[in-house]
Amino acid sequence: MTDLQPIGKILVISGIVITVIGIILWSGERLSFLRFLGRLPGDIAIEKENFKFYFPLATSILVSVVLSVIFWLLRKL
Repeated sequence: MTDLQPIGKILVISGIVITVIGIILWSGERLSFLRFLGRLPGDIAIEKENFKFYFPLATSILVSVVLSVIFWLLRKL
């Protein structure tokens, strides 16, 4: 049974992270610091008559960096 301990730890931590992200997204309307996500200066938005293209490049990079730091910290535990 000791072989399953690392998997259990990963599942518990993943569940906590998913829950926290869900709570943040659920209450995002009330959290003013989240309003800038999706509208950063590096995001690409092209709008024409019948065409809209949006690619959140800067937002994706920011989220990637934040998640990398979180997972790096969790690995140190």
